[in-house]
Amino acid sequence: MLPTYARINSSNSGSAVRRSFRTREKCLIILVFLTLGFVCFGGFFYLPDNFGTDRVLKVYKQFQKAGPEIFIPAPPPARSDDTAHFADRAKLNAKIQEELNDFLEKPDTGKSSSTQEDAPLMNPPSPENTFRESSSSPMLSLLNGEDANSDVREKRDKVKEMMKHAWEYYKLYAWGKNELRPISKRPHTGSIFGTSDLGATIVDGLDTLYLMNLTKEFNEGKDWIARRFTLDNVSADLSVFETNIRYVGGLLACYAFTGDPMFKEKAQYVADKLLPAFQTPTGIPNALVNLKTGASKNYGWASGGSSILSEFGTLHLEFAYLSDITGNPVYRERVQNIRQILKDIEKPKGLYPNYLNPKTGKWGQQHMSLGALGDSFYEYLLKSWLQSGQTDDEAKEMYDEAMTAILKHMIVTSPGGLIYTSDMKFDRLEHKMDHLACFSGGLFALGAQTLQNENSKRYMEVGAGITNTCHESYIRTPTHLGPEAFRFSDGTEAKALKAQEKYYILRPETFESYFVLWRLTHDQKYRDWGWDAVQALEKHCRTPTGYCGLKNVYLEEPQKDDVQQSFFLAETLKYLYLLFSDDSLLPLDEWVFNTEAHPLPIHGANALYRMAPVPANLQ
Repeated sequence: MLPTYARINSSNSGSAVRRSFRTREKCLIILVFLTLGFVCFGGFFYLPDNFGTDRVLKVYKQFQKAGPEIFIPAPPPARSDDTAHFADRAKLNAKIQEELNDFLEKPDTGKSSSTQEDAPLMNPPSPENTFRESSSSPMLSLLNGEDANSDVREKRDKVKEMMKHAWEYYKLYAWGKNELRPISKRPHTGSIFGTSDLGATIVDGLDTLYLMNLTKEFNEGKDWIARRFTLDNVSADLSVFETNIRYVGGLLACYAFTGDPMFKEKAQYVADKLLPAFQTPTGIPNALVNLKTGASKNYGWASGGSSILSEFGTLHLEFAYLSDITGNPVYRERVQNIRQILKDIEKPKGLYPNYLNPKTGKWGQQHMSLGALGDSFYEYLLKSWLQSGQTDDEAKEMYDEAMTAILKHMIVTSPGGLIYTSDMKFDRLEHKMDHLACFSGGLFALGAQTLQNENSKRYMEVGAGITNTCHESYIRTPTHLGPEAFRFSDGTEAKALKAQEKYYILRPETFESYFVLWRLTHDQKYRDWGWDAVQALEKHCRTPTGYCGLKNVYLEEPQKDDVQQSFFLAETLKYLYLLFSDDSLLPLDEWVFNTEAHPLPIHGANALYRMAPVPANLQ
């Protein structure tokens, strides 16, 4: 407290009549207040701006220069149409501070900070300068890929912008989580990978970012994988199939593109976590594996605990390639054992049922499909032959035999002339086709182009016909997006009849066939169909903060499902981007795509295959 003094009234001794400061003290107090006012006035008008709207971004830039981007990325610069997201800046700052505390405990990587700057991309880009390389291995060239037609280039650029939009808001609201819920602006914890921070969107979408030459975004994802990705703390049961095609496949594609050994090591690390699932009496893996305990099991609903054809039959590309680049034969041995069992087992009508018991080695329920539960097994037969440099004759023979049986028993032409592949249950056709089966248009066409045998003409007819049918399932809806499944019955063709079949979850299979048929025929209609789909996605699935699926494609204004699937970045946008690219970008005689659209090099035809050296004692 400041001092006070009492004056004594002489007429009334001892009584205080008023309190006051002395003159000298009054001057001192006034001087203090004047000084404080001068400091505030000068700080407000003359010191550097500390209160600007872009201050958070400036500070964030300084954090970036301090080391690799382990923080969640900064929000976009302020725009007049983006004010709705300003409220999230405080949340973003809190997350940056949280990440900063973790960062300070990490050792210096010694990497140049210049690679993290937001430099404009060169045109054409130089991958040696654009992307950081951790080895002297060659990298995928992005010097080509732009179509000579300016209109086509604009369409490709549009798809690239869609990718940036999807990635930007995944970073803002779900960074490190598996998927984004764009409308809720939070992570999607109900995904197949659950609540664990496994970065499914990062790993799945990384090779797409590379192909699109999105430098900053690619390096963000790469640094997260190098520093944060781990399965050691996951105690949940994970799908062997989904983990393989998304994680192992995505990491192997990035290794093929860049030669960075980090990607190879991470892919091997994930594959090793899956190996306990193969410990069954037959060697046919179970569907689920607990990464902490190594215990594995099958789904209870899968025909008495059977393994599923499309799951255990969709491991060959990744595991065979992993053995070749690591020199460890165990991965190829596991999938070769599966191949041998399927080759030797008796097949009803030459067809493969969707269920196989891993304990007895016998078929389960007699249900055959080129859609759900069966689809990618057939894809991997043809592509294993291609991946081997066309030396895996066993895969080629099994593919031809399987497709011959499917052509005979499961391919149907509707009264309206639409070719479709029907599911079969107990020798009866269901006359239902899954959206998942729309990939088979491209598969049949690719087989026709590469096998060049007596079946090639029929393969191409069926491939083009199935692709057309899937296109019809799209354009017969008000949204121009296709349903999850569609049926053929009296008076109905290529239309979903049940409520649970009318949704669309950003699936890529139809666009995959557009891409393959375009590459093989250069028929303009496939690019036209693809552009129609791009416009439909923009109109109905885009939100201000990402992309969502639709609950009913037959409504003029369908409700969105609030999930941005990781395969939207990995597959849907990749195939659309390649559809509007020149053939020199990932030519089909040098690359095969796994069932999650991750490109893997062809042995003997692609210098990026990077075969591991043979040990001297085995030469």
